[in-house]
Amino acid sequence: MTRKTRSRQHDAAPNEHGARLLQAMASVAAAQGLAATSIAAVVAEAGVSKRTFYEHFADKDACFLALYRAASALALRTLRESVEADRPWQDQVEHALGAYLTHLAKGPQLIRMLFVEVHHLGPAGALVRREVMQHLADFMLETINAEHEVLAPTMAVAAVGGIQELVLQAIERGEAAQLDRLTASASEVVRRLAGAPAAPPAPAAPARQKKGPPKRAS
Repeated sequence: MTRKTRSRQHDAAPNEHGARLLQAMASVAAAQGLAATSIAAVVAEAGVSKRTFYEHFADKDACFLALYRAASALALRTLRESVEADRPWQDQVEHALGAYLTHLAKGPQLIRMLFVEVHHLGPAGALVRREVMQHLADFMLETINAEHEVLAPTMAVAAVGGIQELVLQAIERGEAAQLDRLTASASEVVRRLAGAPAAPPAPAAPARQKKGPPKRAS
């Protein structure tokens, strides 16, 4: 069995050492950035040998992409578990996206690193990113089109791309810990692409009447 074959097997279902290596990659790369992260630092953090690392991953980038897949799968599970099937699809999507964005916001350093660094890994990074985006688009289609087709597959991909861009912009503004604030905007993207009416605006707070000076007694 070749090293690459072993890597693919372990990437799909990491054992205890594989899981420790992914956790170590998350910790080291979130603190230092992927470019400054070395395999030596990862194995030291994980408490394993370099030989063990290469039994699981072909190189540093392969380990990072396995982490990206694992983190994305966990976020997708949060989405799926947040669906309330007895509610209208618009409410289901908004509730699930709120849970998804709140989940991402709990690890702002990790999310910043994952969302930014994957763009620097060339074709391999683009392939995994598209794979993850397709999983999210499939979730939208399953949820929104449960009773009848409302959202086209191409529009589902467009919705995911729009939401990902909103997240990236928030990260660039240093707002990774407040991603839940994007819930309304992300939900509106999906509504519009599904051809649904826009969500009604939140009622404005009643204007306070200005109090003038007290009247003098005549």
